[in-house]
Amino acid sequence: MPFVLWSLLLVAVLPLIWAGVSKAGVKYDNHKPREEAARASGYRLRAGWAQQNAWEALPTYLAAVVAAWLMKVPLPEMNAAAAVFALARVAHGLLYVADQAS
Repeated sequence: MPFVLWSLLLVAVLPLIWAGVSKAGVKYDNHKPREEAARASGYRLRAGWAQQNAWEALPTYLAAVVAAWLMKVPLPEMNAAAAVFALARVAHGLLYVADQAS
């Protein structure tokens, strides 16, 4: 299977990873998750924001991959673009959580 299709899975899992980072190591009450998230601070708060940003980027990326696939963009070009996007999304989240957002 081409990397561009694997990248869809990777980019779709990233929000779940950032959610895990935001909740790790603290007692979390799933009966009132928004209240728990509002009390977060530091890297946990930033991880929650990284999660939201990752969800926001996902639909556009999915649409771009589908459009490229339907337009029969050469596979090496799609794989290269997917690699750049996936690496950029991972780097974005890591830097955001580390408070290096700029």
